[in-house]
Amino acid sequence: MLRLALTTLILFILSFPSASNATVLLDRVVAVVNKEVITWSELYKMMEYEATDQVKTLKEEERMKIFRDSEAVFLEKLIDMRLQIQEAKRLGLEVTPDEVTEAIENIKKKYSLSGNALEESLKKEGLTFEEYKKRLSEQIVISKLISQQIRNKIVVSDEEVKKYMEANKKDFSDSEAFRLRQIFFRKPQNDMDKKVIEDKAYLVLQKLKAGEDFSILVKEYSEDTSGRLGGDIGIIKKSDLAKEFIDVLRTMKAGDFSIPFWTGKGLHIIKLEEKMSSHTIDELRDDVRKQLNEDQFLERYRSWIRGLREKAHIEVRL
Repeated sequence: MLRLALTTLILFILSFPSASNATVLLDRVVAVVNKEVITWSELYKMMEYEATDQVKTLKEEERMKIFRDSEAVFLEKLIDMRLQIQEAKRLGLEVTPDEVTEAIENIKKKYSLSGNALEESLKKEGLTFEEYKKRLSEQIVISKLISQQIRNKIVVSDEEVKKYMEANKKDFSDSEAFRLRQIFFRKPQNDMDKKVIEDKAYLVLQKLKAGEDFSILVKEYSEDTSGRLGGDIGIIKKSDLAKEFIDVLRTMKAGDFSIPFWTGKGLHIIKLEEKMSSHTIDELRDDVRKQLNEDQFLERYRSWIRGLREKAHIEVRL
């Protein structure tokens, strides 16, 4: 829940890993960014926070091996974040206490949290309220920086929207879209394990037929991140669905659930919540404009980050 509150900007809650030999390397410098250091402990704290629930449940030795293999990728993220904070300071961007307070109030309102409930949730994540406020402040200042340097400079014209739609007519020709939920089992590495997964899926199917709630079974069995949302994977256009999904949906009506079926990713049981017409032409234009805006943003953001890196002194010591 609190991860969502920190948005897509990478702000890392510091919860130090439990490896017994980690303290030896606590203050080892793994990178220098314009005279500011990034330590080994910062890197591993970030990886602990970013780890999936599946990784967190692994034995310590297995978990630490995954972290060691991922060091370089996550260090690059930390470097990019440090560069952005430094650039915001250089440009004189600041965050007021009122802005932080407002952000906290919005988070409490969004998740129906009292002040005490928020602080208790933070404690479970190994974070004090003051540390949380500091990270929110960093998030806000980076958001201001990105808006000033990139987002506010992007304009998608009506002509660009028109050209894109004409060049991608096939993508907008669907007459159907679907709101779906799913219970998902990951594809095993060993084909011999497929039978075990299929048996588990058919057990779930029998429970559905007996009247058990789909959303509850999702939380119990699904291996997909949508499990936290009751398996809701949103509204999906027909053109965005794999052939296996389309074949199954062809005979379904709202409220139906499917038998288990395989795709290249794994085994699925889906529930059709709603079948609907595709968006109106105005809605499609709005969607295209948002997509083009986001495409431009990502391209400019990557270029901007490259520029910050080229101007910076970065020394990696992994």
